[in-house]
Amino acid sequence: MADKCIFCGIVGGEIPNHTVYEDSMVLAFLDIFPHAKGHTVVIPKDHFESLWDMDTDTFQSILAGVRATAGRVQARLKPDGMNIGINNGKSAGQVVPHVHWHIIPRWEGDGGGSMHSIIKNPGDKSVDEIAKLFK
Repeated sequence: MADKCIFCGIVGGEIPNHTVYEDSMVLAFLDIFPHAKGHTVVIPKDHFESLWDMDTDTFQSILAGVRATAGRVQARLKPDGMNIGINNGKSAGQVVPHVHWHIIPRWEGDGGGSMHSIIKNPGDKSVDEIAKLFK
C-alpha cells in the first residue's frame, strides 16, 4: 500500500473507519483527529488530488454526498451550526493529497471561529483592482 494514499486505503477497506455516510461515489467517516465532536471527513471514492482534477458532474455528485452527510450529522448530533470546508492545495492546509471536505459541528460557546478566522491578509491590491481580473 506504499503507493496508495491513506484515503484510498480507507475506501479499499484496508484501513478501518467509522462510516457516517456512504453512497456509490462518496464515503464519509469520523476524523480520527477531531477538532469537534462529530468532525467528519467526506471523500470521493475515486482518487482526485484536488478540485481541479474532477469533472463537473463528479463534483456535483460529491457535493450531494457532502450535503447528505451534513444532514446525517445534524440529525444525530443536533449541533447549533457547522462549518463545512475544504483545504485545496498544500498552501491551504491540505495534508492528505486526496480531495476531501471537513464537516465540523459547532455549538454555541465552543471557542471556535468562522471561516473568516482562517486568514486575515487581504494583500496589497484593492478590491477594485482584483475585480478587474475577473472582467
